[in-house]
Amino acid sequence: MTEAARIAAGSEVPADAPRAADGVPHGQPVLDRLVALLDLERVEQDIFRGVSPKHSPIRVFGGQVAGQALVAAGRTVPAERSVHSLHAYFIRPGDPSVPIVYQVDRVRDGRSFTTRRVLAIQHGKPIFSLSASFQLPEEGAEHAEGMPDVPGPEGLPSQADLVTDELRATFANVTTRPRPIDIRYVTEPAWVSRANGPREARNQVWMRADGVLPDDPLLHVCVLAYASDMTLLDAVLARHAVYWGTDDVRGASLDHAMWFHRPFRADEWVLYDCASPSASNGRGLATGRFFTRDGRLVATVVQEGLVRFPR
Repeated sequence: MTEAARIAAGSEVPADAPRAADGVPHGQPVLDRLVALLDLERVEQDIFRGVSPKHSPIRVFGGQVAGQALVAAGRTVPAERSVHSLHAYFIRPGDPSVPIVYQVDRVRDGRSFTTRRVLAIQHGKPIFSLSASFQLPEEGAEHAEGMPDVPGPEGLPSQADLVTDELRATFANVTTRPRPIDIRYVTEPAWVSRANGPREARNQVWMRADGVLPDDPLLHVCVLAYASDMTLLDAVLARHAVYWGTDDVRGASLDHAMWFHRPFRADEWVLYDCASPSASNGRGLATGRFFTRDGRLVATVVQEGLVRFPR
């Protein structure tokens, strides 16, 4: 195991890590552990190994395996080619107690585009698959939708501000984990608003890496991919006034797609504007758009998730 992997898998949070009002560690020491989590060990050519933090829940967080798989793909591509899209499927729940092996298939190396496929394997079986496309920079048509009119992140509530003692007990495996991503809620999160009944199938948050990241464009993309699995399906749940763990609803991510339009830094505030156009057959679809503070659309996300109401 590499030194980075040992740091990422460590159970102890650094003593110098700041703590939020609810006592949960955050800030640069916690973000450094996320960076270490994404620093995969190269086992062989096109084969990498990643680990999960000790504070993981019963299954690997989807954003983690997506971010690690994208790191694996990116490390087989020339640095001048940046990722512009990824498409992924969550096949089986990941086991956080054992390493994840990432196998990269070099599908194509063209003059402008490079394509990679990545398979994440545990216990001899695939748990996740990803296809990613990389491109050399080039000029072309340029337009984008505008950013919604929302208040800035300053003064908006964080998770620590909104989680009551009752919810803290219900979400013990979530609300006590270190937070490498700072999230500020524009709309009231589904786990709070559900008490007021169904509302618009929309969720808006500001988010950023809670510290300073190295100047590595691939790392910033992978951190955003990690964060994109947070709060996205809340748009589905808000429409039905339910939330994981507090109501009789079960769910999981099924697939995930992202398109990266323009450069950005994941350690600067971005607005994550999420909506759910449809839910049916035990599945909910959610779309998300990332905007920088100056209104640039930098990434688009689409995810379908399992949303079941057991009888």
